[in-house]
Amino acid sequence: MKKRNRFIGYFVLLMLIAAFSACGSTSKQTTPGEYVDDSVITTKVKSLLAEDDFLKSFQIGVETRKGIVQLSGFVNSKQAVDKAGQIARSVKGVTSVKNDLIVK
Repeated sequence: MKKRNRFIGYFVLLMLIAAFSACGSTSKQTTPGEYVDDSVITTKVKSLLAEDDFLKSFQIGVETRKGIVQLSGFVNSKQAVDKAGQIARSVKGVTSVKNDLIVK
């Protein structure tokens, strides 16, 4: 009887360890440091877009995740699309730009 209780106790302990290790951070989750870095990149890109005389009149959305910047919104020309992409790429920490701007 004691062997059986001991076996059950070890089994339960093993299951708890497995359950807690499954809840650990994975590479798909964003760490607080990555979130702050992405926020800084987003702020810099938005600031540079607002400072640019050619682009400041457009509502361009900027989102960043793991260094990948996504631009969204409507602009009047292909030149504006290209210029916004160049500005986003110029920011330190940007790994790539997904330019979803649409020419109306």
